[in-house]
Amino acid sequence: MLFAARVSTIGEQSLDELDKDPERSKGLINYLMRDRHGSPFEHNSMTFFISAPIFVFREFMRHRVGWSYNEESGRYRELQPVFYVPDASRKLVQEGRPGKYRFVEGTQAQQELVGRVMEDTYRQAYEAYQEMLAAGVAREVARAVLPVGLFSSMYATCNARSLMHFLGLRTQHELAKVPSFPQREIEMVGERMEAEWAKLMPLTYAAFNANGRVAP
Repeated sequence: MLFAARVSTIGEQSLDELDKDPERSKGLINYLMRDRHGSPFEHNSMTFFISAPIFVFREFMRHRVGWSYNEESGRYRELQPVFYVPDASRKLVQEGRPGKYRFVEGTQAQQELVGRVMEDTYRQAYEAYQEMLAAGVAREVARAVLPVGLFSSMYATCNARSLMHFLGLRTQHELAKVPSFPQREIEMVGERMEAEWAKLMPLTYAAFNANGRVAP
C-alpha cells in the first residue's frame, strides 16, 4: 500500500522507502486517510471465512465494489441444521418511526416467545426438508422450505478500502463521524472482521479511527 502511495511522486524509488522511517509511513497513511486519497488502500487483499445466518448474508452482499464472494451451495450439498436464535443480550423491541427508531430490551415473556417460536419453526422446516430429500426430491428444490435463520458459510475477499466502507456502515462506534445503525447480527460479524484487520494493518486501522471511521 505504501509503495502504491509513493509511486506517484518517486516512481520506482518507492521500493527503497519502506524501512527508512516508520514515522514517515505513519504520517503518510494518516494524510491519505484524512484527505481521502483512497486508491492506495486497495493494494492489499484479505480473505475471511464467515459463518452466519442467511439473513446476514443478504445484507452483507449488498457490498459489491471491492468484494468477492463464494458461498456454500444448497444445490450441491445437504444443508446442516444450524439455526440462529438470539441470546438474552439481543434487544427485541423497536420503538419510534422509520428512520428514527431505537431498540430496547424485550421482556422475559418476549424472549421466551422468540426462542420457542424460532426453535419450533426451524425444527418443522428442517423435518420437511429431510422428508423431501428422503423421497428423492432434488436438494435445490427441497431447500426452498428452509428459513433465512439457517446458517450458511462463505469466503469473502476484500481490500482495506472496501472493508473500511463496510465497517463504516455495519458497525456503531463512538469515533464515527457519520452515525450508523446496523442490524446487530451483521455488526457482530463486522466486529470480528475488524479485530482481525486491526492486527494485520495497525497503522491503517489507527488512521481510520483517528479520522472518523470514514472510508477514503
